[in-house]
Amino acid sequence: MSAYYYSGCPDNYEAHYLDSCSVCGKSLHNSDIFMYRGNTPFCSKECRQEQMEVDEAREKKLKSGRSIRQSDSKSSATNKTVRTGVVTVS
Repeated sequence: MSAYYYSGCPDNYEAHYLDSCSVCGKSLHNSDIFMYRGNTPFCSKECRQEQMEVDEAREKKLKSGRSIRQSDSKSSATNKTVRTGVVTVS
């Protein structure tokens, strides 16, 4: 008689987003899960903090890029010359 071991997971098991840490990839089975921005799981406060810092840096970079483009468009709009008149072609 052969013994069978049932792990509780089907053979065609697809990974679930809560299976591993989003930063280091550590397994989250039977451990505390630290969440960030709704559905991003982390194995520790340190991993979560690392992701928060990355996100903050990305947001600052995007905001600074937007403000540069906005100031460029404002300054270029004030320097434009608009000519009005009638042009006739014969």
